[in-house]
Amino acid sequence: MIRPNPAVLILCTLFAATFAPFSSAQTNDSAEISTFENADQTETTAQTQTPPSNNSQEPSLEDLGLAPSQTQSDPQLQARLDKRAHMLRIHQKLGLITAIPMIASVATGFGAGGKGTSTSDRWAHLALGSVTGDLYFATAYFAIFAPRIPGTQTRGPIRVHKALAWIHGPGMILTPILGAIAFDQKSKGEKVHGIASAHGAVAIVTAGAFGAALLSVSLKF
Repeated sequence: MIRPNPAVLILCTLFAATFAPFSSAQTNDSAEISTFENADQTETTAQTQTPPSNNSQEPSLEDLGLAPSQTQSDPQLQARLDKRAHMLRIHQKLGLITAIPMIASVATGFGAGGKGTSTSDRWAHLALGSVTGDLYFATAYFAIFAPRIPGTQTRGPIRVHKALAWIHGPGMILTPILGAIAFDQKSKGEKVHGIASAHGAVAIVTAGAFGAALLSVSLKF
């Protein structure tokens, strides 16, 4: 039977606070996409305007020094914007989904390394950790390979969000490696020792950084 652990309660509180406001979050990438889309809509509207009649004294676009090519939308840029927006939406949803098995994995981890740990407890923890890892790297894929938009800058919450990736990213690589070593030691009837003993601490730091990354894009500053 797993005993409540303060670290688990803290992590659960952190993730619970993240889920509530996340649906209304406005990320910097969304602002960038919105800016380009508004600009593209303005250009399209200007292009489709009805030319003034001969009796009208209002200047035409040519009179203002705008060539027809300057008032046309850029289909390639629009395609990049659409693809980026789509991939970042998937990244956002997968990030929230990943948080669920991650919390469960951390919670079961406290009972997977004790002296009285059963084999089933260790396998359950291993399964949850594997699911978490697969979802995490799928989430990262959609952020890393989303098309970049030239001329845009990262600022505010997105800068914090990306900075935290330098913590939970390496952590998600190191945690399963240490876990595999610890699992092997326990399977041999040994007490977890050496570098494998850091598995739990690394997992908690990784989960904390991941939760903070989710929370960072739920706030405006």
